[in-house]
Amino acid sequence: MITLPEPLRTALALAADGVPVVPLRAGKAPFGNCHRCANNACGGRPNMKSAGPCRCPGVCHAWAAATTDPAVLTSPPWTAAWRRAVTVAYHPGAAGLTVVDLDNAAAVDWAGETLPATRTVQTTRGEHWIYRGAMTSHNAVRPGVDIKSTMAYARWLGTGTGAMTDLPDVVRALSVKEPPPVRPAPRSVSVPAGSGGGQCPHRTPAFLDRGIAMAEQRITEARSAIHAAVYRTFLAVLSTHGRCGCLTDAHITRLFTAAQAKGESVRHCTDAWTNARTTLGL
Repeated sequence: MITLPEPLRTALALAADGVPVVPLRAGKAPFGNCHRCANNACGGRPNMKSAGPCRCPGVCHAWAAATTDPAVLTSPPWTAAWRRAVTVAYHPGAAGLTVVDLDNAAAVDWAGETLPATRTVQTTRGEHWIYRGAMTSHNAVRPGVDIKSTMAYARWLGTGTGAMTDLPDVVRALSVKEPPPVRPAPRSVSVPAGSGGGQCPHRTPAFLDRGIAMAEQRITEARSAIHAAVYRTFLAVLSTHGRCGCLTDAHITRLFTAAQAKGESVRHCTDAWTNARTTLGL
């Protein structure tokens, strides 16, 4: 009786459940391409950007080699790799999943405060939060946070705990990059004079605080397109209060804090604020 390597037994069980798998060698890295596929000489999956398979029977092209076919998984080139493998990886996107990879305690704390609860798997340094639904993979969407879904692999670390939930918009929004600030040629801006003998009406505490509170509420209640919602809110605040100098660092901090609570990074907040100022010519 042939005894299968433990990683292969795990891989076959996952494949039977429809999860495409691939072996990982020491260092949690995929096996390198064979000489026929080196430097994409085979023409398949150039730079691992396309999912079309080449004809190589070996374990080549990292995530793109992941399969649910037991005949492939137990073929001689693959069994040789399984004997050297230290663990199993899977292609989340092909399984209709997204893994939010939280690499440290701070990232885990952020997820607990920001993301909807879902299935959680413990990792060496943090956690994987797994959602039902696929999206584009992105690294470093915020400190210590990677998104692994299509065209990526994630280590299989067990079934985890908790019920898996649908991929939320707040996770999808993490991959949306704010456009870089637009810097048109300098031009003069006509600043309207304040009323009441030069006293700016926006300096009335009730008026200004109410405006900032409403802006915080708009950001907090946004359920999708978070980047766009933050930008539009910043634009509205600056269009009302940006020319009279009544906004203080405390007001801006309140807006940035509300945006970061929805998953925005400080960089994204700063870029959105700069874009809004540029649009208004401030």
